[in-house]
Amino acid sequence: MEAQYDKKKQFIVNIIYIFLITSITYVILKYAFPLISPFILAFIIGYLLKKPAKVIALTLKVPRKLVSFLLVLVFYSTVGVLVFLIGVKLITTISAVISALPTIYENKLGPYLISAFDGIENTIVLLDPALVEVLNEGFNQFVNALGENITNISLTIVGSLSGIASSLPSFLIKMMLMIISTFFIAMDFDVLSTFILRQFSTRGNEIIQTIKQYMANTIFVVMRSYALIMSITFVELSIGLSIIGIQNAILIALVVAIFDILPVLGTGGIMIPWTIITFLRGDYPMAIGLLVVYVFVTIVRNILEPKIVGGQLGLHPVVALMSMFVGVKLLGAIGLFGFPITISLLKHLDDTGTIKLFK
Repeated sequence: MEAQYDKKKQFIVNIIYIFLITSITYVILKYAFPLISPFILAFIIGYLLKKPAKVIALTLKVPRKLVSFLLVLVFYSTVGVLVFLIGVKLITTISAVISALPTIYENKLGPYLISAFDGIENTIVLLDPALVEVLNEGFNQFVNALGENITNISLTIVGSLSGIASSLPSFLIKMMLMIISTFFIAMDFDVLSTFILRQFSTRGNEIIQTIKQYMANTIFVVMRSYALIMSITFVELSIGLSIIGIQNAILIALVVAIFDILPVLGTGGIMIPWTIITFLRGDYPMAIGLLVVYVFVTIVRNILEPKIVGGQLGLHPVVALMSMFVGVKLLGAIGLFGFPITISLLKHLDDTGTIKLFK
């Protein structure tokens, strides 16, 4: 009886322990991370530039701080130019498509609906002329409501873009903090990291080193996993778009595959609007072909993603899928990548005996 009571008590303690770890992780990622994210990212960039700076400084026999300063300058200059060019192109394209939605409705969708209704009306007149008036009234209400909704959607999206633009000052301040912090951290990385490690016990340092080594390998594994998924998506799109007769299919497939990495938009961010616009233009076979390609790519990705990512992280596909789903719901893009990595890290620490969580 005593042994059974001890087992129940131990089970409750383990549940509370796991709940506390999960809660603390959620609070940190949800509230603390946005506040300190510029400095965390600056520290990561400084860590990545540490070895190249050391090698260049030893090779050229110049001060390491100077090399670190120049590497950070080159890094941000390159990334800044790329982000600016891509961002301007995306914003211009999205704005043009959104602004054109009412015009597309008036010139394409509206006339198409009227033509389709005329055909239905001619058929109904032969069956029951009394229904024509009811259908006319219902159709007019439907068309008016649809037009208003499309206009409202267009205005809402434009308003959202304006809201994003209004948040740019805060974003720019964070970027400036990150850039400035990166310069200081990269030039004094060893001093700062040594100071931080001194604040922990010997056991704490061992755990930190284990986590650091595992996370470095895990990030590479995750990048490799999504590179594999992107490659599979690229091959599928190249074949599918070529079959339905799309010109420059390989180039378009490459762009869509890169876009597919984005957690919120994904392949649908390009394929769905493309399908709708093609349908409104009256090219129904092409629209159906694009829809079939999109559905096929989406199904394959949803099957392969948890299996590939979970396999690379040492997680069962169900666990990987569940962690990605919960992560997206709770923390968005950060949760999509952060939850599977966190669970994989906890499993690794348990497997190596650093901590004990699971039987």
